[in-house]
Amino acid sequence: MAPVTRLGVVGCGLMGSGIAEVAARNGIDVRVAEATLDAVEAGRRRITASLDRGVRRGKLGEEEREQTLARLSFTDELADLADRQFVVEAVAENRDIKTDVLRALDKAVEDPAAILATNTSSIPIVDLAVATERPGQVIGMHFFNPVPVQRLVEVIPALTTSQETVRLTREFAGQLGKEAVQAADRSGFVVNALLVPYLLSAVRMVESGAARPDDIDRGMELGCAHPMGPLRLLDLIGLDTAQAVAESMYEEFKEPLYAPPALLRRMVAAGHLGRKNGRGFYTYDS
Repeated sequence: MAPVTRLGVVGCGLMGSGIAEVAARNGIDVRVAEATLDAVEAGRRRITASLDRGVRRGKLGEEEREQTLARLSFTDELADLADRQFVVEAVAENRDIKTDVLRALDKAVEDPAAILATNTSSIPIVDLAVATERPGQVIGMHFFNPVPVQRLVEVIPALTTSQETVRLTREFAGQLGKEAVQAADRSGFVVNALLVPYLLSAVRMVESGAARPDDIDRGMELGCAHPMGPLRLLDLIGLDTAQAVAESMYEEFKEPLYAPPALLRRMVAAGHLGRKNGRGFYTYDS
């Protein structure tokens, strides 16, 4: 397959909008699919706002902004992704939802050689691949938030993924200006397998009263040169997303260090999800 010129992105939340923006800025025709017309408009506004911030900060010019927007189109029908060479799904971190999306994409995308990538951060890729009729072309492609800033992409082949799909996916990551690391198909892959226990340990420190959130974060930022402390990072990731990842990892390994602490579960149940809705371990302006 030649370099990707027609990309499909399913989902236009924080991750999907970032993937779509980066691809469009790198000269690729991008079609974004969302579940409803309201979600389509919200995704369009999210990408436009990100590009506008880039202009204000001098990171891109007005002409590049206009060219990027011209490469983006939106739809609420997966059938409109029929001509795509490569599709990345970036819907909610839920096994059933992702399985349904991959199964529908398998039917919608006409080219039998087209690659279907999932942006899951914890769900085994093989579970998603075998739901399709093209398991050799299904692969994990885990981006990091915020996608326009973070250079890393984890590439995760399943047992069913062909070597050609792995090669083409790594090349596509390079097209996007990203650096790829390859991970085995095990829950958490490389980064989250190391990161999640650390984040959950910080929650347990708060839960036990050992330290306050701000002291934990300042300790890791100033003492370990981390750009962001663990609790601020959890708020950025989204506490519901972090809980889902931890639950997936605990389901696979049954290790206590992956089990979501009670405090995290209570905060998610209360709707305190972090930056996305203004309240997590910290409060944020809307």
